[in-house]
Amino acid sequence: MDQAAEDPDSFAGMNLRPELLSALSGLGYEEPTPIQREAIPAILAGRDLLGQAATGTGKTAAFALPILARMTPDRREHDPVALILVPTRELAVQVSEAIHRYGRELGARVLPIYGGQPIVRQLRSLERGVDVVVATPGRALDHIARKTLRLDRLETVVLDEADEMLDMGFAEDIESILTETPATRQTVLFSATLPARIDKIARKHLTDPARIYMGRESAGEGEAPLVKQSAYVVSRAHKPAALGRVLDIEAPTAALVFCRTRAEVDQLAESLNGRGYRAEAMHGGMDQAQRDRVMGRLRSGTADLIVATDVAARGLDIEQLTHVINYDVPSDPESYIHRIGRVGRAGREGVAVTLAEPREHRMLKAIERMTKQPITVEKVPTVADLRARQLEMTRSALHESLLEDELERYRVVVDTLTDEFDVVQVALAAVKLAHEASGAAADEEHIPEIAARPTRESRPTWASGRSDGGGEPGGRPDSAARGGRRGGASDPGMARLFVGAGRIAKIRPKDLVGAIANESRLSGRDIGAIQIADRFSLVEVPADAADEVIAALRASTIKGKSVQVRRDRGGR
Repeated sequence: MDQAAEDPDSFAGMNLRPELLSALSGLGYEEPTPIQREAIPAILAGRDLLGQAATGTGKTAAFALPILARMTPDRREHDPVALILVPTRELAVQVSEAIHRYGRELGARVLPIYGGQPIVRQLRSLERGVDVVVATPGRALDHIARKTLRLDRLETVVLDEADEMLDMGFAEDIESILTETPATRQTVLFSATLPARIDKIARKHLTDPARIYMGRESAGEGEAPLVKQSAYVVSRAHKPAALGRVLDIEAPTAALVFCRTRAEVDQLAESLNGRGYRAEAMHGGMDQAQRDRVMGRLRSGTADLIVATDVAARGLDIEQLTHVINYDVPSDPESYIHRIGRVGRAGREGVAVTLAEPREHRMLKAIERMTKQPITVEKVPTVADLRARQLEMTRSALHESLLEDELERYRVVVDTLTDEFDVVQVALAAVKLAHEASGAAADEEHIPEIAARPTRESRPTWASGRSDGGGEPGGRPDSAARGGRRGGASDPGMARLFVGAGRIAKIRPKDLVGAIANESRLSGRDIGAIQIADRFSLVEVPADAADEVIAALRASTIKGKSVQVRRDRGGR
């Protein structure tokens, strides 16, 4: 017997189909990750599973391989055997592509369904028959209501990144979907964090689950952590200069810079390009084709930086990414965990840098307490630090050139010059030319050193369990009062939308947040005040996304019904 087959911790020792082992070998998978070693046997045995797993630990294969292993090759039945629910369209595409690669030799039919894609194409694929559906909750519920997604033959339901789905207001949609699935189904739930809301779902819908707690792969004793985390305290006025200074010092191969708003993304991307960086913007105002082009530029090396909002960057897996930079401190610790999860994936090292204003220092402490990992607060690099770093990079380039040993053809230049100048002077002049030719920035801006002075006002609302307007921590609208408002007074840059359904139609804030987050490019955190009356509701969204949201909601349903959506004539 093959030695690998005798090893129960190898893929060959897990009773996977030969077609799957062949696919894994072709993809270069040599051995299972820790979560795959724990999860695959449990799922194959038919057990429900609750897993805490950070991004990059290999959880997609952990649930996909057992699902595929139980399928017959070239299955022809019409209805799916597995439904995988994910929070975003990017993750839906990413997961479906992975399952397609694993199950290619089995002829597995995998379909991603999500908002923003023509529904006619999805209807045709469902009519032809599928084996595995990867869906966002809102669009899945829409197909269930249309009776185009039938779950009678469903064997497995997977909730992937469950905490993210709850943050986006999908809790009620998930409950509705699970009630439509067979009572005999197997349920698998993966989440980066396990707050009480996740435990509540697990206790209600999972039966005697196997429990796996992996988190992020940690470094061995005496080793540096896979993600080095640091922060710089800097005033808002000096943030662009500080970011440029940090990028010059860190010299990332590829970096993802997170901002809170679309306007900030566009402004910062333009500023970075003006400073000589190759930066691309990515946010919810861009369609999928535009996002794909941005990703293509980063992967091909045409761009070095992507400046993005949280909603645009969810589900991204960029192999060459080395740095994540928080241009603002994230709105809650869980967002921080998801952001830095873009690096340090699958054993690769990464760097996470946060630019914090003095009032945000206490928010860093809250993140440290939750992640149980230190965030080193460092001084913003000075002009002298930058010059030293640039000279070090020139020295390294010259050192590599000397090791290549292809310098003989330049000897005649050196010999000619040493007849007139000392050889050290010749070398210094050559280093000067090399340094200037490297494009070293002449950064002379003074960035004042600021001591972090956390104040009472700086305490984040999520740290105290209060939202800014009566919702859940982090501004989520889950517990907003009926007919009440969320977020207080209208914010500048927001537009108010009229939705022709209210309390009589049993509309709740979560329904509106879920519909908007699923069908448009916005996340739950982008949505402002919500007011629900008997026959209508008012929702505030960023003004630059209002038309997109209106079009998306008109083309979809809320609680299974089409509703009138327009700009509120009494608002902006």
